[in-house]
Amino acid sequence: MRIYVNDVAVRDGFQIERRFIPTETKVEVINQLSRTGLHKIEATSFVSPKAVPALADARDVLAQIDRVPGVIYVALVPNLRGVRDAADCPRKPDEVNGVVSASETHNRANINRTHEQSLADMPSMVRAAHDAGMKITMSLSTTFGCPFEGRVHEDVVLEFVERFREFGFDGISLADTTGMANPKQVRDLARRVLERFPPPDDVYYTLHFHNTRGMGLANVVAGIEAGIRSFDGSVSGLGGCPFAPGATGNICTEDMVNMLEDMGYDTRVDLAKLLAVARRIPVIVEHDVPGQVMKAGQTLELHEPPARLRS
Repeated sequence: MRIYVNDVAVRDGFQIERRFIPTETKVEVINQLSRTGLHKIEATSFVSPKAVPALADARDVLAQIDRVPGVIYVALVPNLRGVRDAADCPRKPDEVNGVVSASETHNRANINRTHEQSLADMPSMVRAAHDAGMKITMSLSTTFGCPFEGRVHEDVVLEFVERFREFGFDGISLADTTGMANPKQVRDLARRVLERFPPPDDVYYTLHFHNTRGMGLANVVAGIEAGIRSFDGSVSGLGGCPFAPGATGNICTEDMVNMLEDMGYDTRVDLAKLLAVARRIPVIVEHDVPGQVMKAGQTLELHEPPARLRS
């Protein structure tokens, strides 16, 4: 079975680093990731440079990266202005990804908008993206829980999904923004979404997990069991929501690929090349990272037995 793996580290991870990651470094990392077999790479975001100075070089990053055939290059856009800024680039992203939170409080904290304001913008966002030749997807943050409001009712999620489909988005991501999901919850909600709103293809729905409470990879397995085929990760486990207390990084892309390949799924990802990128990240960000496989090696990476057994 084919599983589609996307990476969001350069956007979701680098955006919250204390020091600015140089443009040339971002470009190098994206170029390396592009040659690993990933389905999508979220390269940057068109947000106010005052709000997120770490991504103020969005146009330069998109202008300088190598575009590898078969890889979809994505930019996050919080509103209509973001879509227009992306469309105005000499080298536009292939796809833009909007964002709204399932909880009103997180939406206001994250993008400073009410639900009503966010929803009102969406038809224009879809038109602007399509007019510019870009696909547009929508991420529903805090799908599985909000650190300010608690659990999000499944019916609320289904209502958002229905609206997104009515507006004409090309895909929907259900995001566990602060790592509050558990496998049963993921399995139950994903099944309800797929049953009520069947997808046109295997990549229409994506699940985006954080490993805040250690359940990230278990949630991926639950999502697959429910019928989801597309998943986000972050190389070396970088990332986290700046507006959610205690929210640690995304699930590790290379840890997810190692698990999926061991389980017999086809990710089309070259794990050795992905690990080479992951092992660069601690040097770039100047701190330790959560990735496990980058430290332990692939499951079937064999070692020499002790010398006393080789005689």
